[in-house]
Amino acid sequence: MRILHTSDWHLGRSFHRVNLLDAQAAFLDHLVATVRERDVEAVLVAGDVYDRAVPPLAAVELFDRALHQLAAAGVPTVMISGNHDSARRLGVGAGLIDRAGIHLRTDPAGCTTPVVLRDAHGDVAFYGLPYLEPTLVREEFKVTKVGHEAVIGAAMERVRADLAGRPEGTRSVVLAHAFVAGGEPSDSERDITIGGVASVPAGIFDGVDYVALGHLHGSQTITTRVRYSGSPLAYSFSEADHRKTMWLIDLGPGGEIEAERLDCPVPRRVARIRGRLEDLVEDPSLERHEDSWIEATLTDPVRPTEPMARLCARFPHTISLVFDPERAPEDPLASYAQRLKGRDDRQIAADFVAHVRGGSGPDERERTVLYDAFDAVRVDDMTREVAR
Repeated sequence: MRILHTSDWHLGRSFHRVNLLDAQAAFLDHLVATVRERDVEAVLVAGDVYDRAVPPLAAVELFDRALHQLAAAGVPTVMISGNHDSARRLGVGAGLIDRAGIHLRTDPAGCTTPVVLRDAHGDVAFYGLPYLEPTLVREEFKVTKVGHEAVIGAAMERVRADLAGRPEGTRSVVLAHAFVAGGEPSDSERDITIGGVASVPAGIFDGVDYVALGHLHGSQTITTRVRYSGSPLAYSFSEADHRKTMWLIDLGPGGEIEAERLDCPVPRRVARIRGRLEDLVEDPSLERHEDSWIEATLTDPVRPTEPMARLCARFPHTISLVFDPERAPEDPLASYAQRLKGRDDRQIAADFVAHVRGGSGPDERERTVLYDAFDAVRVDDMTREVAR
């Protein structure tokens, strides 16, 4: 069976205030064309269809158009909700849409009800594991320890139990939205850390033929059978070096995997440049970036006059300007942001405790309280956003 694996569309998202709806529409047209040209038999979308729980109307209309195009192509599509989606909103009308061959899986309780498709070699069962927020689904999966590994492990136990009761030779595919150990994150993914731990081991998915992952925005191969498609567009400058692709997967009669990366349309290149302003506007080696979206980091010891105007004269699509003056680390004028670079919220909070105590950081009990507080705020924010 030939499968097209994609994820993280983030419909409605902008790039540093640049509207991306036209680029997202071009990607979806490309996806449908690929389905027809490459004889795809199933399309997988591994979460984060939208960029936020309540997407703008233009994004909803774009999604509606994509559903009509996929249904008209006559190729079954399986979608799950991601951590940016409102699972309940995305799942509205799922029963009716199912009749058109578009299978939305947004309810955690339905993870053991696969979409079963058939090819010349038998059945392929597609199990959709929507994003499982540990605090919100712990009762559904009856886990005592709150964490991503616990809830995804419990969901996979149910998947394997269902698969064991199916006819011998049934092949299996799981869609999941999670941070799997070994994956490389970028700046544009929302934090899903629980208790200081964000990732789950790849072995948690053992027993199935292919795992189509979403959440991380770079296309990655965790194992031969566990892969991220990545986002179709760059959503942060940390993705400047990404090659944006989809996975074309051929699932053989015995579960064999052959994978090919298919490039997505690039509306405009993304680049980071760094140096003193005069060097950036004069350097001939930067000519290749003159039509790119640019993040420029200026290292001038003193902030230059009208830096954005001068940069845009050469790089008209400069949309982010960062100042990082050349100073010694011990310089008292070194910026607060520079001192915090590379440190997450928990580390910053622990450093603050150490600062006000004169050097003694939080003990294990206090660290647990800090982590629980961060987790509670993040889950509360997510719950409020979905409830709007």
